[in-house]
Amino acid sequence: MTLSFRYAEEKDSALICEFIRALADYENLLDQVVATEALIKDWVFRKNKAEVIFALVDGKEVGFALFFHNFSTFAGKAGLYIEDLYVTPEFRGLGYGKALLKKLAQIAVDYGCGRMEWVCLDWNQPSIDVYLSLGAKPMDEWTVYRLNEENLKEFAAES
Repeated sequence: MTLSFRYAEEKDSALICEFIRALADYENLLDQVVATEALIKDWVFRKNKAEVIFALVDGKEVGFALFFHNFSTFAGKAGLYIEDLYVTPEFRGLGYGKALLKKLAQIAVDYGCGRMEWVCLDWNQPSIDVYLSLGAKPMDEWTVYRLNEENLKEFAAES
């Protein structure tokens, strides 16, 4: 089986949504997905707020990663932030997820990024084991905070 990678194009928006829903289903968060093909087209391809690469085995998409740049004031340079990384169940355990991470690391190096970051659900031990094997370090001393869209609008509108 031959592994290759390709960047997504606007015509892949429906496929990206399929991968997003599959990932959300795996994470038991499918009820939280509101992304649509139109939103992906707008935000990823027209506004260029993220990038997507696919992992292909023998020309068939078996995994994807959606990523974008963040910025480290301490490092003084951009980093690559992986929002989603997913490999279809039948292709897990074969090294394709690790290969996708390596491809992202190569992209980060090519872009001159100072680091690559992502989050992982605490219960996802198979992924955690892979990340630790790569030398990734959990940021245990940091807590992620979030304002969802509704909270964000409410807070922004406060006088």
